[in-house]
Amino acid sequence: MTTDFRVLSLIPPMTQLNTPYPSTAYLTGFLRSRGINAVQEDLALALVLKLFTPAGLEAVRGRALALPEAQRSGSVHAFLDQFDAYRSTIGPAIAYLQGRDSTLAHRIAARGLLPEGPRFAALDAYVDDGSGDPLAWAFGALGVQDKARHLCTLYLNDLADVLRDAVDERFEFVRYAESLASSQPTFDPLAAALAAPPTLVDELLSDLTLAAIHRHQPTLVLLSVPFPGSVYAALRIAQTIKSHNPHIRIALGGGFVNTELRELSDPRVFDFVDFVTLDAGERPVLSLIEHLQGRRSKQRLVRTFVRESPHPGPLPEGEGQGAEANAATVRYIHLAEPDIPFEDVGTPTWDGLPLDHYLSLLDMLNPMHRLWSDGRWNKLTVAHGCYWKKCSFCDVSLDYIGRYETATASKLADRIQAIVEETGQTGFHFVDEAAPPKALKALAEELIRRELNISWWGNIRFEKTFTPELAELLAQSGCIAMSGGLEVASDRLLTLMKKGVSVEQVARVTKGFSDAGILVHAYLMYGFPTQTLQDTVDALEYVRQLFEAGCIQSGFFHRFSCTVHSPVGLDPAAYGIELIPLPPVSFAKNDIGFIDPSGTDHDALGIGLRKAIYNYMHGLCVEDDVRRWFEHLPHKVPKPTVSRHRIAKALAAATH
Repeated sequence: MTTDFRVLSLIPPMTQLNTPYPSTAYLTGFLRSRGINAVQEDLALALVLKLFTPAGLEAVRGRALALPEAQRSGSVHAFLDQFDAYRSTIGPAIAYLQGRDSTLAHRIAARGLLPEGPRFAALDAYVDDGSGDPLAWAFGALGVQDKARHLCTLYLNDLADVLRDAVDERFEFVRYAESLASSQPTFDPLAAALAAPPTLVDELLSDLTLAAIHRHQPTLVLLSVPFPGSVYAALRIAQTIKSHNPHIRIALGGGFVNTELRELSDPRVFDFVDFVTLDAGERPVLSLIEHLQGRRSKQRLVRTFVRESPHPGPLPEGEGQGAEANAATVRYIHLAEPDIPFEDVGTPTWDGLPLDHYLSLLDMLNPMHRLWSDGRWNKLTVAHGCYWKKCSFCDVSLDYIGRYETATASKLADRIQAIVEETGQTGFHFVDEAAPPKALKALAEELIRRELNISWWGNIRFEKTFTPELAELLAQSGCIAMSGGLEVASDRLLTLMKKGVSVEQVARVTKGFSDAGILVHAYLMYGFPTQTLQDTVDALEYVRQLFEAGCIQSGFFHRFSCTVHSPVGLDPAAYGIELIPLPPVSFAKNDIGFIDPSGTDHDALGIGLRKAIYNYMHGLCVEDDVRRWFEHLPHKVPKPTVSRHRIAKALAAATH
């Protein structure tokens, strides 16, 4: 292993608190397989654990007391009024969420230990079953551990609100400073934020960054930014490194970069980082390392943006005039080399990440929905890209969707076995865009053959290949849950978006999973081009029936967003819409506004859709007329055109 060149991969705030984001685990495992000295750290988790200590809360209290009383929110007032209780309970609460003090559950569940702020008002929405405990319906007499975890999660959410209101208005557990980066055409908002005096959160992140640099002494730092909500913190990390260790080279990559920075042209980004790489990171990072080791010229980098300094002498004829010719520019360099085959990317490693320090949170009581925040899952990919790659709302033109590659079931099982041996944990979340049924079947058979007892869940297309027999096989191999896109729950719109499924087909597939004991989550969408009020009412009626029939147990409605890389964004006329021209873009470019002649007020409908799905997930109001969720609208809502028993009849017909 090469020891004089060390790569440090960092997870910046904020991603998730229950399990490490997998990008650094993949890169670190891959680089080690190539003999490169690679290490990793999760600064997102480290920041939260630094804030949520007695000393951290003391610092937050100082900032809160400095606020004029009139500017203190209800959350801040509750925090200050109960500060002694917060300071004395924060350590035990964190230890409990990390699984290090399970007996504390009894005191937490009795609601006499933790201070309660505004977030606990949500408990009033739950129905008291007569026991005097509004949570009894969810947890019963035996659910003390889960009840305590839910109360601890509300407690942390109260503290997050205090941080946002008193320390840093951008603070969120999962979308930290998201608005500074998401689809921002210029770097100006981020530049202003990064030039502003650091907040307490910034100061703690800087301390953690310097400690990590001191520990590992890296030559190259890789900053993985999967979401807009991790860009600001990633650049704060880079800013700290450059101010103290300017010789360390820094590269920025990840999902946000791959989707939003494909037309990057603002040189100011390179005040913080030296390189910005696109798409799958293995090949670009290898070329970067070779370049920094003097074994490859800069002109032979792969999918990498760099800043070019002003030309030192007279410019070649025709290459710029006047002041602009002397300004630094951004250059995209791409020597066409084949990507590392998915079969050869190696096994992810979690070495260096404090697996026993992650927090198992219980935000949503629904048994399927909780999987995203509860438990530490080993994240793994069954295949690279999507085998379908036709959906009109999806970024099918980009590498993470369009390049589809698989690995053999034997290779995947080898990776799973190695990860279990390394981590001692047998839970897996397959994070594919859509795991292919053929590969899942082969993997399930291999897991059963090897007697590898794991629990796993993943994301699929609800296609007819997933028969009840296959669902039974997957369950036997350890599958506990599946998520997939039902999207608009309208056959007309499913056809328009080239989803390749019908509502009745989804019902049959999801019922097969449910009957096999596999929980099912449906991704749902509203606001798709030409979607009318009637379409939305009908879609919700379908969703209601799917819950009623036991086909799905969880769901989430999100607003359709048109992206520049999707078929809708590339050919809007085919979907009956007109795009709103974007301003000149020098930084992020992804979402694009559009004019839909249907004129439907999707924002108003979204309020009702979210209320409906929240209640359905808790088993409430499933038999009610769906129009009740739109009573806030100023106009009459049409009744569904869908037969009230359409799904039940389709399921009955499928059994004959």
